[in-house]
Parts: sequence; structure tokens; C-alpha cells
Amino acid sequence: MSANWRTNWRLSNFSGLLLACYFVPVWTVAAWRIVLSPIHGLFERPNVAVAMFISDHLQVPALMTVRFAWLLALGKLTVVAFFVLFAALMVRRAVRLGRGGDEALGIALGLGCVISFASMVFAAQVGEAAALQLHATELLLLLSTAILMLVDQPPARSSVESDVRETGYALSSPSS
Repeated sequence: MSANWRTNWRLSNFSGLLLACYFVPVWTVAAWRIVLSPIHGLFERPNVAVAMFISDHLQVPALMTVRFAWLLALGKLTVVAFFVLFAALMVRRAVRLGRGGDEALGIALGLGCVISFASMVFAAQVGEAAALQLHATELLLLLSTAILMLVDQPPARSSVESDVRETGYALSSPSS
């Protein structure tokens, strides 16, 4: 049982769960602060580069800044939702074996990369060094897990009968 449990996990699954452990609380708190107070939450440390870019380069009025803040919060909460879905799917062994959670992880990585990359570019434009380091680190974490997903393929299965045996379904005779 113990050796079989170890063979179910791929490196990309484990890396995805570690990312979920980081991004779910951090991005949820950042998005929640934007939801509670859009302008104040936008100018806090995780979002300050986006806020400075919007106010300095786009020069939009306050209501438009609030809309950008809500859009950023919605994007971050979407990434969090897909990470939570991935973590929930990884609980089931049959889903892990069939790579069922890869779609949720892929969407979370894709959207997270877009948000982190845009935030990193905005931080570089406004000269915010601490925010640039934060968003570059997050982007590298997301990209490294995406590369692991591409490289780390599950072992090939021999037949349908081995799938049935591994999932624990037993075939019974029709006469019984």
C-alpha cells in the first residue's frame, strides 16, 4: 500500500500543491483587501506596482482605478479558485492517476503567469524594485511548475484490465 501510494504522485502534482499552498492564502488576502477597500487595497505592497502604473501612466479617474482594482481582484480570485479545485481533485487517487487535475492546474498557471508578468512589467515601468522582485519570483514559480507539467509524463499503462485492478473495481460474473 505504501509503495503504491508513492507511485501515484508525480512531481508536477506535488509542485502544483506547493504552489496552491502559497498562492491561495497570499492572493486571497490581497484580493480580499481590494474588495474591502479598492483604492487602499490596490496601493498595498502586493499590488502597488499596478496601482502606481495606473495612476502615473494611464492617469485615469478614481472610479476607473476602482474598476481596475476589482478586475485585478477578480483575476487573482479566479487563479485561487482553480488552485483550490486542483488541490481538491488531487485528493482522489483515480483522478491523480488519470491526470484529471491537470486542466485546473494549467488554467491556474496560465492566468497566474499573465497576472504576475503584467505586474512585473508594471513594476519595472514605475521603478518599484521590491514589487519587481516579488512578481518575478512568483512568475518563475509558476513557469517552473508549467515546465514540470510538460516534462513529467505519467507512466504508460499496459491495458484496461490493469486500470480496473488499480482503481479497485472488481468484475463479477453475470450468474452471481
